[in-house]
Parts: sequence; structure tokens; C-alpha cells
Amino acid sequence: NADLAKLLKLPVILVVDATGITRGVAPLVKGYQVFDTDVHIAGVVLNKIAGDRHESKLIQAIEHYTDIPVLGAIRRSTELIIDERHLGLMPANETPESQKFIDTAAKHIADQVDLDRLIGINQKTIESPAPIINNTTSSITVAVAKDSAFGFYYQDDLDAFDSLGVDLVYFDTLTDDQLPEADALFIGGGFPEMQLEALSANQSLLTDIKAKIQAGLPTYAECGGLMYLSRQITHQGKSHKLVGVIEADTLMTPKPIGRGYVQLAPTGNHPWSGVSKQISAHEFHYSKLENIDPKTHYAYEVLRGVGVDNKRDGILTHNLLATYSHLRNVGSNHWVEQFVNFIKDIKKTT
Repeated sequence: NADLAKLLKLPVILVVDATGITRGVAPLVKGYQVFDTDVHIAGVVLNKIAGDRHESKLIQAIEHYTDIPVLGAIRRSTELIIDERHLGLMPANETPESQKFIDTAAKHIADQVDLDRLIGINQKTIESPAPIINNTTSSITVAVAKDSAFGFYYQDDLDAFDSLGVDLVYFDTLTDDQLPEADALFIGGGFPEMQLEALSANQSLLTDIKAKIQAGLPTYAECGGLMYLSRQITHQGKSHKLVGVIEADTLMTPKPIGRGYVQLAPTGNHPWSGVSKQISAHEFHYSKLENIDPKTHYAYEVLRGVGVDNKRDGILTHNLLATYSHLRNVGSNHWVEQFVNFIKDIKKTT
């Protein structure tokens, strides 16, 4: 992203798809170089090269018409193809051999790109914000759904739980018949629509989750997690019953409903304390909720984005908060700490 490179004052390595071009690569690369002089194009990596002759012509053209170094040329290979579907690439949690692919890709790149030269282009380091360190034990356990249906979690957010002394216990929505012993539940994003038969067939877990949420288990769910907690998901004309603690039905759509950055403002109904007056988040979903109970309460007003109904997001029921928006534990929005404090408050009263 050019704007991000400008913001961080970092050099850019331009990866060029060289399919079907030779001399034409020069005006392409030159155009990127002069279009915005605040973006420093420090090198080029050529991708999908047909062979030695193709590579030679490309390098000659770039070196003749520009002063940008070619750092490597990666040959076209079926070993480097990643499957795609409606929301983009296939996630690693659905691809058992993902590590094998990563190792194969790493070997191709190591053999065909001058990594020492590439790394040497920029020695600038950017310090990440210091993590919140809390060495005390909170005696809080959170059950986290993590399997081939649910896998969209920011590692920094999971680390934030750890820094607060929270014990994360992972479970599998496809195979486990009940939740692990825990003080709270976190179901992140994913592709539940790709595992509908298995999810719906696991009736014992669905019943257990519904009963525990209705009994007051503090729960946070995002996007795929929200869909899983609805009454049913309809995908390609087939409906499968799911948890049903959210009084709404999920319908998969052929086109994206919400895609991009979101701005949220908490309503007076938000159950967590210390929530920022305005929250930046992200949404990306090819689904929508239908037949929503008109008595539903919401945690957020949507200032920008779609959310549940173009106006609101964050369905509230019992001690559950379920959103289409994906929160990020950064800046002024330390949602992990807010959620943990909410869990502690509930635990004190039970």
C-alpha cells in the first residue's frame, strides 16, 4: 500500500506480474516510479516468468529505461498457486498442508530472489507499541473457538489476553461435544458456511453453547461467530440450524454486504465499561441477518459501514455481544481489557 509506505517512510519493493509482457514492463515500472515521488520504489521483483529468455528481456528493459534494480525473477510454477474463493484466499486453518506450501514458496524465493540485497535496502526499524505486561494471575479462563470453521484472530489480541493473565482454552466446534470449563467464550470470524453440515450435526455442542449463554456466560463473537450463534445459516439454497441464541437468521449472498473500514459509536446499551466514544474497526462479509427480533438491543451505532442493518451493530442478549465488525486491540480501543473486566464483574456476581 503506497499510502502506508509514505506514512511510515519506508521503501517499496514492486512485485510485477510479468505474464505476457517484455519491453512493456519498462513504462509500467517507470510509471510507478514517477507517479508519486514521495513513494520510493527501491527495487523490483518479477513474478510469473516464463523462462530464461523472458527474464533476460524484462531485466534489459528495466535496466535500460529506469534506475531501479531488479532483485529477482520468480518462475511460473503450479507449486505457487493458492486457491481462492468469495472472500479471498483460502485461510490456513482450512488448509492442513499450509506449512508445506509456505516451505515450498520459501525455497522458490530463496533460489530466485537476492534476499540479502532485498533485506539490505532498508535497515530502519519501527518499534511496535510496548505490550501491556501484567504478571498477576487473573484466574480467568476464556474458551476460544479455533478450527477449520473459525480462525480469524489477530495474534496480538490473543497475546493481550495472555498479558492480562487470562488462560485461553481452545475448542473445536466440529468435534467437541461441549465447551471446556471457562468463565467466558470468544468466537471469532471464519467461514462457518463452508462447514455447515458438520457444525449443524454437532447438536450436543450447539445445545451446550446456547444453554450457557442463556445462563449468563460472558461471550464475545465476531462476524462468523455472530452467524454461528444465529438460528440458522442459509447457503446456496440450503438451511442448517445452528446455536439459535441470537433471534435472527443468516443468509449468504453472492455479493459482499459489508467490506471495508467501519466507524462505531457505543450506545447506552453497551455492557462493557471504558469503551471509547468512537471505534475504528473492519468488516468483510457476504452475509446478512434476516428476521431479526424487533426487540433486539445493539451495542453500537454505525457511523461508517454496514454492520447488522446499515445503522447498528453489536447484538446484545444475556451477556453476549456479537458483531459483524472485527475489533482490534490497539490505540484507544483496548477491547480485550474491557472484555476481561466485564468477565470479572460477572464472575463477582455469580
